[in-house]
Amino acid sequence: MSENIPHEIAPQPRRQPRRYEDACGAAHALDLVGDRWALLVMRELLLGPRRFGDLRASLCGISANILTQRLEELEAIGVVERRVLPPPARVQVYALTPWGMESEPIFQALGRWAARSPRHDPRLPISAVSFLLSLRTMFDAPRAEGLRARLGFRLGEEEFVARLGGGQILVEAGPVAGADVVFAGSPAVMAAAVYGGVPLPALEAEGALRVEGDRALAERFLGLFPLPPKAGG
Repeated sequence: MSENIPHEIAPQPRRQPRRYEDACGAAHALDLVGDRWALLVMRELLLGPRRFGDLRASLCGISANILTQRLEELEAIGVVERRVLPPPARVQVYALTPWGMESEPIFQALGRWAARSPRHDPRLPISAVSFLLSLRTMFDAPRAEGLRARLGFRLGEEEFVARLGGGQILVEAGPVAGADVVFAGSPAVMAAAVYGGVPLPALEAEGALRVEGDRALAERFLGLFPLPPKAGG
């Protein structure tokens, strides 16, 4: 099946955008990306370009038509652009523009704020990109003092690398070869280990997670991402 999926879908009538008619910058931001799924499409592109099929697989519940519509709208406002990967791939991908990439701090602020909600359910599905972005959001630099390491993640069919050093964590798509420790499992299982406090041996015993490499580093890594206290607690 061609990855050029949006062109295989019947064209949809151009929607008339709904606007708040409010000069507030926050109101205009909602004019731009306030429609359902728009922000989540942007989230899935924060770690690099993705194919249409990969985006749809990562966004549980979105239809092909809605994804096509949101990508077209985000492209029209200058947040998303289409690219064609060089040979031998030669497939169309979607990527955030430089302005679109500036949105990551917005996702971090929203994530930290919403994590305090007593109604937040961390057991719901989570994509690989969403989990990895959460690491950048919840990272506690003082807990990682003096730590320099390269960690790999095999999350389903995708591989990612996190680099720790200088009180920072950098996460990107890429091969895990040469990592000090590699975690292999689903994003939900990794979230259970990092945020749910489920011990590594328990997840390994279930066959849900594999850990290769520096065991002590793996255990320390899990403690670098404390969740904020719940509101009203």
